[in-house]
Amino acid sequence: MSVLVLVLAVGAACCLGFGFVLQQNVARHAPLGDFLSPRLLLDLVRVPRWLAGIGLMACGMALGAIALGHGEVSLVEPLLATNLLFALGLSRHQTKQPLGRQGWAGLALLAGGVTAFIVAGEPRGGRAVTDPTRHWLIIGVMVGGALLMTAYAKRSRLYAGPALLAVAAGLLYGVQDALTRVSGQRFSAGGFDALVTGWQPYGVLALGVAGLVLVQSAFETAPLRMSLPALTAAQPLAGIACGVGFLGDRLRTDAGALAWEAAGLAAIVAGVVLLGLHPAMPGAGRGPERVLVASAAVRGGRWRR
Repeated sequence: MSVLVLVLAVGAACCLGFGFVLQQNVARHAPLGDFLSPRLLLDLVRVPRWLAGIGLMACGMALGAIALGHGEVSLVEPLLATNLLFALGLSRHQTKQPLGRQGWAGLALLAGGVTAFIVAGEPRGGRAVTDPTRHWLIIGVMVGGALLMTAYAKRSRLYAGPALLAVAAGLLYGVQDALTRVSGQRFSAGGFDALVTGWQPYGVLALGVAGLVLVQSAFETAPLRMSLPALTAAQPLAGIACGVGFLGDRLRTDAGALAWEAAGLAAIVAGVVLLGLHPAMPGAGRGPERVLVASAAVRGGRWRR
């Protein structure tokens, strides 16, 4: 692993983590009538704090794109999952909550899981799959899964909706990262003309907007601890699946390596959940009743204020 990829990916995670906290600070006050609607973005864009969060998120995505241009998706994605550490750091500063056993255990699991997966798997580049059927099959499974979770989230009650929306957004962001790498490869090979004549950059834009609406809808209806862990866990898993599935990323496949890779991914997910559920994570601005009202208000896919 090059130092450049490490610095870029961790820098991206830092920007993303800080950006998510600032976005949720504002989105939790948004009107429930904007749930899963582009109107939500129009309401939020008027608030400077939310714009600062989006600016940090954009910087994180730009750094992540550069990292993806120099390293494999299977290498960069686990590093991006550390954004939760930075989100917890800012939230802890806001809430003045100590880390405690739960915080330190989550930190150790997340950091150890990332290290175990990278060291055991030794992600490296290979020849990308040229069969378009395989590309669309994997992308279709990810996007289809996101659509199903979004549809169920509109009908779910209490706390299931925000987590499902976050998982859906994580799946879309994982595919977006894979398409970002493909777009970078097209630009390197043929310049701007090759980039704009492919569908991948437009897919990156569409997935980014759709993921943003899902994330902000999750942020507005529930505390950050109920959505960010699911988002942070789903994105690297989806990205790694795309990287290995059609981008040509190669991992060690002997029995010992596979065992450590699986253990590393499990530790990442467990660490993300522990950190996300930490009391330092900010809660919803209008209390638990906001989630109850939101859940009771949705009938037939329609929300009311």
